Amino acid sequence: MFSRKRDVAEVPHPGSATDGASDAVRDAAEIEQAGTPGRKGRPTPKRSVAQAANKRPLVPNDRRAARQQAKAKLREQRNREYQAMLNGDETHMPARDRGPVKRYVRDHVDARWNLGEFFLPVAFVFILINLFATQLPDLAILVLLALYLVVLVTIVDAVVMWLGLKKRLVAKFGEVPRGTAMYAVMRAFQLRRSRLPRPTSKKHGNYPA
Repeated sequence: MFSRKRDVAEVPHPGSATDGASDAVRDAAEIEQAGTPGRKGRPTPKRSVAQAANKRPLVPNDRRAARQQAKAKLREQRNREYQAMLNGDETHMPARDRGPVKRYVRDHVDARWNLGEFFLPVAFVFILINLFATQLPDLAILVLLALYLVVLVTIVDAVVMWLGLKKRLVAKFGEVPRGTAMYAVMRAFQLRRSRLPRPTSKKHGNYPA
């Protein structure tokens, strides 16, 4: 008697709280299987599979094409800079040639007669003489000493040029950027017609204000 009553009591009646809880659990399971917003709706992939999918190449797959493209861009940039140094377009010149200080230095060096601009032709003549004087040791020594003397004189002339230019730069701009001395001396030792950027004046003597 007691067992039958207990079995009857444990059977849930339709519409009871227990029946509602089981329906809610079943509905939640169906929603999870069907997929809900914010949830995948599919099995979570393994870690190795996910890591392989997230990998991205650090360099292009076609490295040869990438190198060719980089070389083409570099060549285009150099051509643009070379044309700028020919026509005086300072916006496309290399960074070392930009700015009012560098422009003033170029104009000052180009306006001056520098012994350095004759150094290469004179040195070439001395080398030729030395080749023909190999059979005459005394003459070869004299030629070598004369070449050393030319080098010393051109260096002294470059120092004198820089000291005068430095005074002008300080008076006009207040300070001299680092590397300006070497920039001026290297330009003074170049042939005038081969200097880049091109001199703005075709004649000597036109010093900048």
